[in-house]
Amino acid sequence: MVEPTGDELDSLTKAAQKLWDLDENRLKPGLDYGINVQEGKKHWERGDAAAEKLFRGVKRDTWSKPTFIIFYNLLDNYERETGQAEVETAQERKEINDFLSACMGTKVMQYCHKYCSARGVAPESEADFKKALYQMWFSFYRRDGQNDSCGFEHVFVGESKGDSVTGFHNWIQFYIEEGRGNVDYLGYIKPKYGRDGTDDEDRLISVAFSWKGEEKNVSTFFVGTSPEFELALYTMCFLCNPEETKTFLEIGPYDLNIVCYRIRSKYGDKVATAYPDLLGEDPSNELANLTV
Repeated sequence: MVEPTGDELDSLTKAAQKLWDLDENRLKPGLDYGINVQEGKKHWERGDAAAEKLFRGVKRDTWSKPTFIIFYNLLDNYERETGQAEVETAQERKEINDFLSACMGTKVMQYCHKYCSARGVAPESEADFKKALYQMWFSFYRRDGQNDSCGFEHVFVGESKGDSVTGFHNWIQFYIEEGRGNVDYLGYIKPKYGRDGTDDEDRLISVAFSWKGEEKNVSTFFVGTSPEFELALYTMCFLCNPEETKTFLEIGPYDLNIVCYRIRSKYGDKVATAYPDLLGEDPSNELANLTV
């Protein structure tokens, strides 16, 4: 099941759909979790369109899934404010290695590895592929200060830059921070075209929110997907479409772009940002003043 077919190797869209189909740890809406999207607004509108939280809850046994619990352990490893240098401890490095090992044990990441290797953009051995993932996602670079950011932090955890939020494209982090009272959900962003609206069954949504008092007027993320699915999907687009910042895909019921920006490095490129874009619905400037 994890061997890519010839048709898939010729089409990132077909490969992305295969990843979606292989995501055995994906949660089911209404069964494993519930959301309450409430009212929507345009991305340029301010104010609170949602009186209640986005998440109604997540089933308790979700946190018994290895990739979910190890992913959770990574979220407190980073300084929120850009400009503050990150320091990786031995325990944090172990958590990263444990997370990558857990991901490599899943069908979605095994498929990602075989796909990228067959396309000639990733090493054949699992150990070398893990090293490439580490370089791509977890090695530090300069955003506002020396070694103050990395791809994983920006995409999956989120950062504060001045009085605004950047990155933060993961539903688990949103759920956790909302539960702690750090995130205030301000409503969903109304689709520009192609769909009638957003509802509680959607698996891909654009939202406005504030995080510890700092706002982000639009951020798009999958809902209920596993950490390994998102890591694998962004990795495939990053490695297999290096000359483009947007990769058009059809995943499940959605037509979308995966947006990827990179930082060039002689040791291997690093992820500057990666996120889903519902065909023009996420106008946020993720890379403003990025220094490389």
